[in-house]
Amino acid sequence: MTEGLLRRSTTTLLPDSSRTLMHLFIAGQEDFGSPSGRAGAVMDRALHLSEAEVREQLSLVTATFGPRHRDLNYWLEVHANRMATRMPRRVALSRDRLLLIGALFTNEVTVEGASLTNPSIVLVGEPGADDARFVMSVRGIGEGHRSSIGFRTGHIDRWGEVHVDTPATELTPGLQAEGHLHKRTFAGLLDRHEGLDDDARSVLDGLSDQFTVAELDHQIGRLIRDRETYRNADDTAHRFRMIAERSYSIAFPDDSDVSSRVLWPRSAAEWRGMEDLRLVSFGSTERDFGYFGTYTAFDGHHIAQQMLHTRDFVCFDVFPVTGAASRGKGLALFPRLVGGKYVALSRHDGESNYIAFSEHPESWEKPIPLQSPEHSWEVLQVGNCGSPIETEHGWLVLTHAVGPMRCYTISAILLDIDDPTRVIAHLEHPLIEPLDGERDGYVPNVVYSCGAVVHRGNLIVPFGINDESIGFAHGSVNDIISAMRPSG
Repeated sequence: MTEGLLRRSTTTLLPDSSRTLMHLFIAGQEDFGSPSGRAGAVMDRALHLSEAEVREQLSLVTATFGPRHRDLNYWLEVHANRMATRMPRRVALSRDRLLLIGALFTNEVTVEGASLTNPSIVLVGEPGADDARFVMSVRGIGEGHRSSIGFRTGHIDRWGEVHVDTPATELTPGLQAEGHLHKRTFAGLLDRHEGLDDDARSVLDGLSDQFTVAELDHQIGRLIRDRETYRNADDTAHRFRMIAERSYSIAFPDDSDVSSRVLWPRSAAEWRGMEDLRLVSFGSTERDFGYFGTYTAFDGHHIAQQMLHTRDFVCFDVFPVTGAASRGKGLALFPRLVGGKYVALSRHDGESNYIAFSEHPESWEKPIPLQSPEHSWEVLQVGNCGSPIETEHGWLVLTHAVGPMRCYTISAILLDIDDPTRVIAHLEHPLIEPLDGERDGYVPNVVYSCGAVVHRGNLIVPFGINDESIGFAHGSVNDIISAMRPSG
């Protein structure tokens, strides 16, 4: 660690296995075992229970899980209605039996039972004379290594110390709604993976620049009806639907605590995880004012970049990111337009830092080389640790590096404020590295951040430790920049 530049806080955040969500559960369709479900048999047994048995078992469910979930009955009813097609027609159900059926098709999932890591922090509201409020995203890892996005709140005091609020105990996944669909997104993703063949063009040609799911379904239906004249109609329909479900909106109750809100995997592309959200406060245009975040979607075999936008951490719009610069992991948006364009850091080749410019935040082409591994502690790869921070000296970029024994460290470079393709200075040593006594964990020898902030001249860096817990460090921005060497 570069001597004296950052001071570690005594505050450490640990995973809490008691924080759970209610999730639809279909017996036999777990991530292992039989390829077919047992929903029909379960439903048949539930319908043959006596009303006395139903009341007795439901009272146990309510007594046990009611204190853990303020909206228990709501989700039990939702899950029961999801299984309505498995019920015989014309069967009359008491409300108690309906709720018990919902409980039979529900399980709790822990969002951070294994780990709480890889944070990204943004300031919210108007800063006070001394303190500043923040929202911090966290990556929770639960059963089966499935990742989701959670939040913590708190304040930073005048000395740069971080004070984290006690998080809520009851969690909510929010309600999903249809997202905004854009032709350029579909064209970019289809061209990258399978090419824009005649089938795909026939669907896109019938759509406007922005369209609804219903309008897409109409064009897909036309394609399927004319399948004899198209070679890959069914495959094309599937590809369009998989892309469409990656765009959606999530809304949380207004009266819920920010720390109770969890962005849980919704689409097939992110079903095995939503990883390493890089949040940034964005303020260049009225349309885009608010907070952007990019994260890695993982389906169990492939990764893809997703982006979200929110103004209030209550409602979120989620959509896919396209283009050569968006491949791989680690896309990080600049906090404002530069030269009238959106700008983002990229690590599309998996080992070096790049920069890209775009007219649209969801489309990134032509990555420009920025930084390659050079020092002994970064021989394996370099990347970014979140969005650049604007200072009077230039764009301060925290970087991560991987060296011998796959040890992760955090360092920094400085970019020209008007031409961010130019690296004007860099640190020759890490700012943060694993210390003795904290090398052991879920993933050993790792420190990693997804976004830092500046308050009253102090750089505040939250960082994951061994993909297991979260620590904090802070220090003077001017001291860090003064310690940098000019880049030739």
